[in-house]
Amino acid sequence: MLEVKSVVKRFGGITVLHGLSLTVQPGTVNCIIGPNGCGKTTLFNIITGNLRPEEGQVFLNGTEVTGMPAYLVARRGISRKFQIPGVYPELSVVENLMIPLAGQGGKAGVMSTLFSSPTERLAELLDLCGLTDKATDKVETLAHGEKQWLEIAMLLAYDADLIMLDEPTAGMSVPETQKTAELVRRLQTEYGKTVLVIEHDMSFVRALDCRLVVMLRGRIVREGSLDDIQNDPEVVAAYLGGSA
Repeated sequence: MLEVKSVVKRFGGITVLHGLSLTVQPGTVNCIIGPNGCGKTTLFNIITGNLRPEEGQVFLNGTEVTGMPAYLVARRGISRKFQIPGVYPELSVVENLMIPLAGQGGKAGVMSTLFSSPTERLAELLDLCGLTDKATDKVETLAHGEKQWLEIAMLLAYDADLIMLDEPTAGMSVPETQKTAELVRRLQTEYGKTVLVIEHDMSFVRALDCRLVVMLRGRIVREGSLDDIQNDPEVVAAYLGGSA
């Protein structure tokens, strides 16, 4: 699904990514963890076309997308959630969902909404994010966690192959975090989506029960299950709170 090959990114004289390589298999959930400043969001920005690397390549479904504008990368089948919810607060919940449905990964277009009434699809998306009873409410009235869930449903509505989530549980309570983990798993199990997540909350990471990728100082240093990674001395020292 996704292949990042030997990517280097510099900002001035500072190298943020040091020849980083990553592969993501279709239909899997993958979580990138690592301390602040290790290059996680920079990697996301390169994959999605928000930044161009100095060296290296990015392939999506076998097609190179390195340095493409972000809107073209999105049309190739990537949708991304940033840390701050990217919802439209002045619109209703259902209106927020109609916007990505009109795009459908670049396959349909805005005019399609004039000639169709995707009521079943909307009902499905509302159920996914747990907002069926608030379909006509203004998004600005929703709780923080509800806005996050709505945005994840909007990503699914866009029908991209790869869904990328940057710290989706930031600012959430424990119950909200657990519900978010369940939602992410549903993206894989019910909809067959490939998911790539950046996260710090280890309770969320454990609930995902997925392949982990550990980044340190602009490099991937470990891949495996949470139990495997927790037993790695370098990871424990740098990220999980152990001694060096």
